[in-house]
Amino acid sequence: MDTLSTVLVALVGILHIYFLYLEMFMWKKPIGLKTFRMSPEKAKMTAPLAANQGLYNGFLAAGLLYSLFVTNPDTAHSFKVFFLSCVAIAGVFGAGTVSKRIFFIQSLPAILALVIIVLC
Repeated sequence: MDTLSTVLVALVGILHIYFLYLEMFMWKKPIGLKTFRMSPEKAKMTAPLAANQGLYNGFLAAGLLYSLFVTNPDTAHSFKVFFLSCVAIAGVFGAGTVSKRIFFIQSLPAILALVIIVLC
């Protein structure tokens, strides 16, 4: 179970690095337009907001990935639970305010990892 929780935390962290990349660097590019279902005009207007959002996703990724290298088990556990909870809550909020897809892409992996961590 410990290996599974580590893999899931790493996966959620990597996903958030990818979100950072999409939101900060690819927002106005074809992949960003397609991913976020936007017109070039809307993307141009919202790019500063997306970059800010991407930065926050980077902080979430940093916390999750850092938790994998903390040597104190209690501290590592606390980091994992805190950052996964933040990801899950942000995904639920995004699903309610932007798109239901966000729940499945962001919240569900974090919730799965949380459940595994709590069961270990």
